[in-house]
Amino acid sequence: MSFPNFSSSDAKIQWNRFCELLWFHEGLGIWLDISRMNIKAEDLQRLDPRFRKAFESMQALEAGSIANQDENRQVGHYWLRNPDLSPKKEIGESIAQEIKEIQNFSKEISNGNICSPNGSSFTDVLWIGIGGSSLGPLFMVRALQQLGKGLSFHFLDNVDPEGINTTLTSLGKKLHSTLFVVVSKSGGTPEPRIGMAIARHRLEEAGGEWCSQSVAITMINSQLDNQAKKENWIKRFDLPDWVGGRTSITSAVGLLPAALSGIDVEQFLKGASEMDDLTRDFRILKNPSALLTAAWLIAGEEKGLRDMVILPYRDRLELFSRYLQQLVMESLGKRFNREGNIVNQGLSVFGNKGSTDQHAYVQQLRDGIDNFFAIFIEVLEDTKEIPEIDNLNSGNYLSGFLQGTRKALTEGCRQNATISMKTLDARSLGALIALFERSVGLYAEIVNINAYDQPGVEAGKKAASEVLTLQEKVETLLSDGEIRTIEEIQISISEQSAESLFWILRHLVHNNSNFFALGDWGNPLELKFGKK
Repeated sequence: MSFPNFSSSDAKIQWNRFCELLWFHEGLGIWLDISRMNIKAEDLQRLDPRFRKAFESMQALEAGSIANQDENRQVGHYWLRNPDLSPKKEIGESIAQEIKEIQNFSKEISNGNICSPNGSSFTDVLWIGIGGSSLGPLFMVRALQQLGKGLSFHFLDNVDPEGINTTLTSLGKKLHSTLFVVVSKSGGTPEPRIGMAIARHRLEEAGGEWCSQSVAITMINSQLDNQAKKENWIKRFDLPDWVGGRTSITSAVGLLPAALSGIDVEQFLKGASEMDDLTRDFRILKNPSALLTAAWLIAGEEKGLRDMVILPYRDRLELFSRYLQQLVMESLGKRFNREGNIVNQGLSVFGNKGSTDQHAYVQQLRDGIDNFFAIFIEVLEDTKEIPEIDNLNSGNYLSGFLQGTRKALTEGCRQNATISMKTLDARSLGALIALFERSVGLYAEIVNINAYDQPGVEAGKKAASEVLTLQEKVETLLSDGEIRTIEEIQISISEQSAESLFWILRHLVHNNSNFFALGDWGNPLELKFGKK
């Protein structure tokens, strides 16, 4: 195995390197080119034994091993697109049954057999979730929904009061013909719980019937599942314990919005399954995920020292970088390895879209600090609806901008890879997502971290809960009417952090007219706080 040097400026040498490292699959219509990444033949030879162990670990994961040791659970998102892989027959049967139920439910909604309480067909969906429970559906709908097909989608994916109000207000009278979908595995995650409570209040305030318009996607017997069951919501879908949020797009989390927006669910699953098959190949040069993983490893010296910049040259893929931020960064951003040693692993992901970025940050990529590698994503097939006008063809220009930027980066010895797809449809999108999912899994195995836990996220949730508990203590103390400095409040409730109290009090005073502050906000030590 040998191929020419990455840094050569000779066009023939670069062409030979391109031909040696190009991966292509005719059925999926996808090319992967890592020839402009600084990877050598000896790098692949050196990594080969570690890749073999990684492949074996992935085999064990797909066979049902406890892949997430921290939570003592399996990781089974690969079973979702191939139920025959599942380690137990009943799991495979439940997956297949769930897919049928999603398709049937969506058909009943679209043909009006399931309608809103006022007798009209559902027109809109308000999707309430957080993280992968929202990013996946949002990306899916933006990438594949065609104009005029399916229901209109809206998302509550944050607890920003202004954002929530804007979304709910925009629905207006359509609240009565809106299907509300609440996604929460445990049912206790604060963000969807708060979003659900506010949406329900707004609907019922307008005379709507929440239970006759609502769907839950959650674990069986979770807090949310029990509530939906007790209140007789119109439908409940299972989100199994072995599906993580960032890999849930081939579960009901991704399939239900796909079906409700007119996307071909079976083709999406087929594309993911086909890519899964291709990425099980133990030969690095024949395996697109292994090639991508090797490029990431070498570029970042196996420590994530270079950022990944995603540059999709298609508006419909604009949200792909956001989707990958969770998939890659939550999976690989780990402080400890599996032995408990501090390694501070990670791989940062950024991006927007081309050719917009030609006029944004590509200048720095070409001439600034060399701390990244770029991944171009192109779709070859242009819409036939936009004609050529005055000898100007927008598709040709878009392709030209991509090729020009790739050439400019290469001439500056800036590393880049390219994924090209014949077309962007449900099948190819499923394959694209599966390509990155497997790459993340392989990368984690090779650097010896757990890709499927999220201690940092859990720590953030715990800290937020502690802040809310502290605020309750502050409000209770000030209810006696006495005016106090931060230091006096700190002593009274035995709180170590005066800064935490300042943050809480500042927000409280500016949002609750019953509380007030005396003094200069620029001098926290002299401020005094009380309740009217």
